[in-house]
Amino acid sequence: MSSSEFSGEQGWQERVVSQFPLLQSPRAQKGFGSAEHPSRLAYLDTAATSQKPQVVIQAEQAFYSSINAGVHRGTHRLAVEATQAYETARARIATFVNASSEEGQEEIVFTSGATAGLNELAMSIGWASLPAALSDVDVQARARFGLHEGDEILTSIAEHHSVLLPFQQLARRTGATLTIADVEDDGRLDAQKVCDKITPRTKIVALTAASNVTGALTPLKAIVQKAHQVGALVIADFCQAAPHLSLDVADLDVDFACWSAHKMYGPTGVGFLYGKRELLELLPPANFGGEMVDLAWLDKQAQWSAAPFKFEAGTQPVAQVVAAGVAAQWLTSVGFDALQAHEREIGTALLKVADIPGIRVLGPLDMNERLATVSFEVEGVHPHDVGQFLDSYGVAIRTGHHCAQPIHRRFGVYSSNRASAGVYTTAQDVEQFMDAVAQIRPYFLGK
Repeated sequence: MSSSEFSGEQGWQERVVSQFPLLQSPRAQKGFGSAEHPSRLAYLDTAATSQKPQVVIQAEQAFYSSINAGVHRGTHRLAVEATQAYETARARIATFVNASSEEGQEEIVFTSGATAGLNELAMSIGWASLPAALSDVDVQARARFGLHEGDEILTSIAEHHSVLLPFQQLARRTGATLTIADVEDDGRLDAQKVCDKITPRTKIVALTAASNVTGALTPLKAIVQKAHQVGALVIADFCQAAPHLSLDVADLDVDFACWSAHKMYGPTGVGFLYGKRELLELLPPANFGGEMVDLAWLDKQAQWSAAPFKFEAGTQPVAQVVAAGVAAQWLTSVGFDALQAHEREIGTALLKVADIPGIRVLGPLDMNERLATVSFEVEGVHPHDVGQFLDSYGVAIRTGHHCAQPIHRRFGVYSSNRASAGVYTTAQDVEQFMDAVAQIRPYFLGK
């Protein structure tokens, strides 16, 4: 997964950037900024959503224009071709994280996004936690997934709301206790301190692989090892990590993981739920209808389809799934070694924003075990004002609490400004960003 068709060639950056139509458009080249500061677009909001390479855009369009049909639901030629394309995408996503794609042993479930996948997990576990008369879940599934009063769910203060809230609600519904691991002052999770919170009562550990605020990487392997020693399930949020790191679910040994296509250069409306095959087979579904059932009756319990299909109720976003598979293949072709070298360079440059007077970075100040996602506070200036000011210089960043309010409170702020890099981020983008940030406090505060 580290090989690259781009690396080792002169002009690697230019070759990559040239594949993104939006960034090559006349508007992006000279149609941003303000009348006073006409500028090119410096897109530094990749942690929110990435731009799309031409091959991904073409893949979605090609599906609609050549093989559009329902999948797993017909015997006519278009339906067969659409189903083949859909399952090819599943195999590509599985390869992307080193999961199984063997027929009958698939470990990738398609969802509408990471949030949907995390909620599916929480709801399914909640379903398995109900008494047998209410849940119709078999004894083995209840034993593996069922939560009860006195059990513990461990998460952290660094989590996106899409991790925190589903498992917070699961704890409320089942009587389990939600336990929170704090971060260090630099925003990192300390592996030993997290492990110390894992007890024989811990049944679920739900953590991000990389913070969408601090950019800090979570030391997952050590935490997974400790969690498995007490029989706990580990659920990982790969949303921020997937576009930047070569992820190997077999090596990490996580039990489940969720991530989104739109952050890894794929379409919106598609996400992925990875689960170890034996766990997917045991886990009951939480969404019902459509093709997720083999046999349905009026007077007795339905017979669900095998995993992963029992988790894919209703009509799937097939064209987007197909394009997401292409995105995974494209990102792998870029090469994670080259990508990470590029990210270290860009991240080091972005972190120099901390040298500007009145700027405080929320998170680590070096590129050791972190992404090029840099959140910062501008003393005396509201983030919304910061965002609009930077936009007037053609710089696009994210402002707000980034759906992660607890970690902001940990740093003593309600919201922040976030500059996040992607494979297409250039030194010119960073320079444009730094020049604009340096003007913020003089403009608003006269200093």
